[in-house]
Amino acid sequence: MLQHRSRILGGTLAGVLVAGGLAALAPWSSQATPPGKKTVTATLFERPYADVAKICTDQLGPAGYGYVEVSPASEHIKGDQWWTSYQPVSYKIAGRLGDRDAFASMVSACHKAGVKVVADAVINHMSSGSGTGTGGTQYTKYDYPGYFKDQDFHSCRKDISDYGDRDNVQQCELVGLADLDTGSDAVRTTIAKYLDDLRSLGVDGFRIDAAKHMAAGDLAAIKGKMSDPGFWVSEVIYGGGEAVQPDEYTKVGDVDEFRYGGHLKSAFQGGSIAQLKNVADGKLSSGSARTFVDNWDTERNGSTLTYKDGAAYTLANVFMLASPYGSPNVFSGYEWSDKDAGPPSGADGWTDMHAKQEITGMVGFRNAVGGAELTDWWDNGSSALAFARDGKGFVALNAGDGELSETFATSLPAGTYCNVAKAAPDDCDGNTVKVGDDGKAQVTVPAKGAVALHVGAKS
Repeated sequence: MLQHRSRILGGTLAGVLVAGGLAALAPWSSQATPPGKKTVTATLFERPYADVAKICTDQLGPAGYGYVEVSPASEHIKGDQWWTSYQPVSYKIAGRLGDRDAFASMVSACHKAGVKVVADAVINHMSSGSGTGTGGTQYTKYDYPGYFKDQDFHSCRKDISDYGDRDNVQQCELVGLADLDTGSDAVRTTIAKYLDDLRSLGVDGFRIDAAKHMAAGDLAAIKGKMSDPGFWVSEVIYGGGEAVQPDEYTKVGDVDEFRYGGHLKSAFQGGSIAQLKNVADGKLSSGSARTFVDNWDTERNGSTLTYKDGAAYTLANVFMLASPYGSPNVFSGYEWSDKDAGPPSGADGWTDMHAKQEITGMVGFRNAVGGAELTDWWDNGSSALAFARDGKGFVALNAGDGELSETFATSLPAGTYCNVAKAAPDDCDGNTVKVGDDGKAQVTVPAKGAVALHVGAKS
């Protein structure tokens, strides 16, 4: 069922509000760089909340991540598949990832580590059937005791069939899921109360699941009912010629830019990463776009690179973290062969992408270069590229099969720098690069590898 959601889930947040319309500008602005100086997000897909707390403390905080995104905090249908988390049956925190106490403890631990928390919020729909939820709630498709009854759902009780028809996309059912009438004041109030409750536990912001399937004005109205809505980013999958488009939602919050991951796949699998010089073309503005190499949907539908692509996948993440476009989100999931398979039950089987040296080194790079302009672009027309972040950093990527040696303009002050794509600054023996007084450096980049230098990692 939800294995097909990668084609049709999507959305983002809108910023105009008049009783469900789009006339008055809402009092929020899009900012794809999350609030604060540490702007990189790690998405720990389907990680138990107790594990996330430890990861924040031991890995994300020390690496300099600003945010962690966690999977839905709501009671959901029973089942081993990953997508059961995306069929809520109540807004109690009573799912397989942990209870309310575990969630609250996680938020506290992450905050102590300097990491803010983004909660994945499933508010477009409920379940597709009936039964007993993971927290003991008995439900039917259009009746969720204490939350929603039949009249709280759209009257179109059939699957979405026409993406050229706005009403069909936003009022009919996503793969058979009971579609909430988010135009209803009562429904908006219930959803806002749920989000406010998560905020009361310390959540800093939300990733809005399936936002494409809710009218932009409805989302603005829900946000307007909250006492303090925090940071919002919404899921929207761009579709050429479709009725609902990502840029409709940017005035309420930020937008996951799905075209970015597709561009990276084309570049790294097409043999010409030089095309990434124009990576921002045809996409949302940098100030509205959250970038990612992949997520749990795209890694399953083949539209992006995945952990299964090995070095190319790692290099794509390095590029994302080095480039100034958008706000980067590192996806860290688990190994799978069955697309429906749920998360591992123990410590083994996770990709731990968030903790790889190439990635943690680039998180530090991102924090060090801040908003420095991209300068000194170089490429060989195919498998290698390099660029500077004016006076703050330099990166070179080699997707080819052979070693690359070049003299590059780095823009950096003279000195000896640690290659943070290979080693941590406090243990960098054998992984240094010397920059001359002219800002140039002789750099050797290994096959399928990267060199990254920044002013915060001098040897």
